[in-house]
Amino acid sequence: MKKGLTLIIIKNMRICEYAIDETRLFRFLQDTQPSQMGKLGVFQSEQKKRQFLNRLQGELVKRGIVDILRNGIKIYPVDLIMFYLTPTESNEKAREMFQKNIFSVTRQLRYSQDAGKLALDLCLFINGLPVITFELKNQLTKQNVDDAVQQYKDDRDPREMLFQFKRCMVHLAVDDARVKFCTRLAGKDSWFLPFDKGYNDGAGNPPNPNGLMTDYLWKDILTKEKLTLIIENYAQAVIEVDENTKKKKEKQIFPRYHQLDVVTKLLSDVRENGVGHRYLIQHSAGSGKSNSIAWLAHQLIGLEQNGGPMLDSVIVVTDRRILDKQIRDTIKQFMQVSNTVAWAEHSGDLTKAITDGKRIIVTTIEKFPYIVPQIGADHKENRFAIIIDEAHSGQSGRNSAQMNLALSGLASDDEMDNEDKINAMMEGRKLLNNASYFAFTATPKNKTLETFGILVVDEYGTPILNDKGELQNKPFHVYTMKQAIQEGFILDVLRNYTPIDSFYRLMKTVEDDPMFDKKRAQKKLRNFVESDSYTIAKKAAMMVDHFHEQVIPKGKVGGQARAMVVTASIPRCIEYYYSINKCLSERHSPYKTIIAFSGECKYNGQEPPLTSAGMNGFPDAKIPKTFKADPYRILIVADMFQTGFDEPLLHTMYVDKMLYDIKAVQTLSRLNRCHPKKYDTFVLDFANKPEIIEESFSRYYRTTILSGGTDPNKLYDLVATMEGYQVYSGDDVEHLVSLYLNGADRDKLDPTLDACTALYKQLETDDQIKFKSTAKAFAVHMDSSARSFLMAMRIGSGSPFFSIC
Repeated sequence: MKKGLTLIIIKNMRICEYAIDETRLFRFLQDTQPSQMGKLGVFQSEQKKRQFLNRLQGELVKRGIVDILRNGIKIYPVDLIMFYLTPTESNEKAREMFQKNIFSVTRQLRYSQDAGKLALDLCLFINGLPVITFELKNQLTKQNVDDAVQQYKDDRDPREMLFQFKRCMVHLAVDDARVKFCTRLAGKDSWFLPFDKGYNDGAGNPPNPNGLMTDYLWKDILTKEKLTLIIENYAQAVIEVDENTKKKKEKQIFPRYHQLDVVTKLLSDVRENGVGHRYLIQHSAGSGKSNSIAWLAHQLIGLEQNGGPMLDSVIVVTDRRILDKQIRDTIKQFMQVSNTVAWAEHSGDLTKAITDGKRIIVTTIEKFPYIVPQIGADHKENRFAIIIDEAHSGQSGRNSAQMNLALSGLASDDEMDNEDKINAMMEGRKLLNNASYFAFTATPKNKTLETFGILVVDEYGTPILNDKGELQNKPFHVYTMKQAIQEGFILDVLRNYTPIDSFYRLMKTVEDDPMFDKKRAQKKLRNFVESDSYTIAKKAAMMVDHFHEQVIPKGKVGGQARAMVVTASIPRCIEYYYSINKCLSERHSPYKTIIAFSGECKYNGQEPPLTSAGMNGFPDAKIPKTFKADPYRILIVADMFQTGFDEPLLHTMYVDKMLYDIKAVQTLSRLNRCHPKKYDTFVLDFANKPEIIEESFSRYYRTTILSGGTDPNKLYDLVATMEGYQVYSGDDVEHLVSLYLNGADRDKLDPTLDACTALYKQLETDDQIKFKSTAKAFAVHMDSSARSFLMAMRIGSGSPFFSIC
């Protein structure tokens, strides 16, 4: 412990009616600001003391603990500092005051005025103000982090002052292996996120040879210095506005582990190695890249060396206006936005922004070619950081970027996405010594690894060669697709990936099954697969049938599910549009389609040429918003919306285009965005082989495609074995599934489950083992291609056990 830094551990304390530790609050204020406290007369009068506490209480409710700690409070006639922040390296007075902060931890904190015996496991205070609450569990006593989460949901009333929104920075659920956090307690609706380091490219924490797997929480994150940095630079409250209703909602943000880790390591490397290096950050969709970029940009401009800034300006290159807003929202927490952030839309804007002293400049991929030479020539005395958000290459198809690339002397290729453009620009110019580059992407190409990656070396710094004797590069920091899926931030789009021949085989396998509904129009499917001509009309009919029979009636995404049809060319896209619309009309469907392609097309030679805006009746820019609203349910695309389109309502994809490598990953990943009512996705692929798709995903995601190989009869055998033990009945399954699908709470589900459990416990030990192993085998098979089998047929009432899956 550093000299002068006070850490106090208290046990069995009750906080006052204001949910603060009065003793340590007043000790800190009297020690650091005696003159101001004298003017307030807090210690001379009980009335003045109560006036002070009432004012503090009102400010905490209105502004929240983070803002109070950062900016203090005004109480006439004084301004009070509530927390001394990180001192600069040369400011001894600030260092002295920082050491006077009182960090204290209270065990078994009795937090309720009404129920005096209610106690919280731990609470961390700074200068008497509660900052973090903890519920702790131990797996050796058969309780884990999920039990801690449940305790917060069931027993920690958000109406209690300590648990009210913004009164604490974060609430932590911790066991010896996992950590989860929540910034807003709301009973059963409380949303806890993982705060784990990740293990084997997935969720969880690695084994720790020196102690508990979660000891990084107190050894690294909750050190006084690191906690102060989080309060200063990460934690924040922002206002989110619903685009449709315009309703405002306040949200409190706390960084996830990998966000904190990547920004910390990048800043450390820049401090140590200076300006002029390249960094590749491979963070999957669902990683929160926007916040990571905003936090990095803000803290880069604060880096100092020899008493002055290390960087003059940070340039953020992106195609997303939302990132500009998030940067402004983040900066707004710390300084005046208008004096700090500028948007460079024209070639002269960069010079003007630098001249005006703007520290963060946001620009687009299209403008980037003009900025690079300016940095090297006109501003060679300045030092820059360039943050590139190139993973969102656009919903606009082949736009004006091609013209800009040509003007800048770069070769243009219709298949170039933003990542290719950045690589081409970097390759065409010598690395500028006055700039560091930070490239964020979910799916780096080989060229991107070569351009921005770091050399793979052993523990002695010797390069590790590949099988061909070549040098290897790797990202500076990684948050994998596998980890994002396992942590629940995105969905696994490969789980229900089904090639058309597999779909057909499963249909044919069950055709003679007594549960199979032979009235369905299966002839369309058989004719499609077995005929020589795979016409678009037949494929369109299959898509429309599947959407109306397997997606809509099953209430996917709470009945709001959308589908995307991915086509190989603009003419095929237009033909699909007409064919699908015809099928919708024939079945009197209430749903409509939207078509999306770039430029114009003389379809069948007609004049004037067709445009997607003309066919839809509204501009392409309105497609994302329009697609959210009924009656539009099917989006048919040629060269748009296959990257950078993040629509949580998108559930099903019909693919009729050859895909491979990064294109396959980016296209199918349009389905992976989470939604509170979205539990799965579905891909029906008319054009690709599963092994090609699997190989494409293998670099970023380590799940094997299990589609098309399971014998459906195996499932019936397993069900028959389980039903023989009479642990559950068909009515039990139907009742439980009905409750679950209708959103019933645990207290409605548990009676049925508990009754089945009681019957299970009455079995002999050997029978319990057999039942459990059979149930596990059933679950494994259901997770494979059997899911496709269930989608390919309508399950009747004869076997209710299937419906739970």
